[in-house]
Amino acid sequence: MLISLDGFIDCVTQQGLNVLSARVLQKGTSVAKWDLSSDERRLQHSVSKSFTCMAVGLAIAEGKLSLGTKLQEYFPQYAQMSLTDDPDLRPGGLTLYNLLRMSSGHDSPPLWAEERASLQEKDWVKYYMSLPLDRAPGDIFTYSSGDTFVISALVQAAVGQTVKDYLTPRLFEPLGIRDVSWETSPLGVTLGCAGLEISNEELSRFGQLLLQKGQWEGKQLVPAEWIDFVTRKQIDNQGSPDWSQGYGIQFWMCTHEAYRADGAHGQLCVVIPGKDAVVAINSYEDDIQGILDAVWAEILPLL
Repeated sequence: MLISLDGFIDCVTQQGLNVLSARVLQKGTSVAKWDLSSDERRLQHSVSKSFTCMAVGLAIAEGKLSLGTKLQEYFPQYAQMSLTDDPDLRPGGLTLYNLLRMSSGHDSPPLWAEERASLQEKDWVKYYMSLPLDRAPGDIFTYSSGDTFVISALVQAAVGQTVKDYLTPRLFEPLGIRDVSWETSPLGVTLGCAGLEISNEELSRFGQLLLQKGQWEGKQLVPAEWIDFVTRKQIDNQGSPDWSQGYGIQFWMCTHEAYRADGAHGQLCVVIPGKDAVVAINSYEDDIQGILDAVWAEILPLL
């Protein structure tokens, strides 16, 4: 059954929220779609992190990584670079699990967009591992794009391909997402934390894959156990209503028993298992909570 997005569009328009595209899927079927102009490919910013997370799950399933893998195992040449006598504050001891749930021990995480744009060092893993941690890793959440870039580099070191190339036959092509553009570091490492360009329609397919526990057209693309694991709360966090529900593995927990991938300036892939539904939104809008509030008020009751 089709649903109307008129209430949602009226809501975001009245609030001046610059939403560009919306897709709603339920029970595997498109039940609503709307575009301000056209559904072109747009930069997905931190939604990219959730795609990188899929590469991790595949590499673990292939036995090439584990949650306990430490950075120093794949980058031993940088393990002693950080200028600290405290082994707990050396990035080489960080585990993949520390990085995945954003508990790496930084107060001011390295490799934010502004720093990446001006950094003279071209080997970003070397740079990351040269900086002592501010505290022992493991318990405190600090959102870090640098952590996810290093995850991408770790996957590449383990599987012998960039995350983009690794995911192309395993995820992108089966989902019909072809000729993907994804930014890289100066040394050609898939950015991982950001930089992926896809359309909102393509993003909604990713949401449907998550809802189906990694299965697509009868084939298990990503292990169901990994989807279950990464979309569960792994660590506490703080913030506005939909930023204080806990963080999973490169996914945010939401109110209304949902979870999401999201990106700066308002890309959202919201999965609502209890409604067997996916809501994908692209926008150019910093008030992401405002968009989510409109989803809960105007779309959720129709599902």
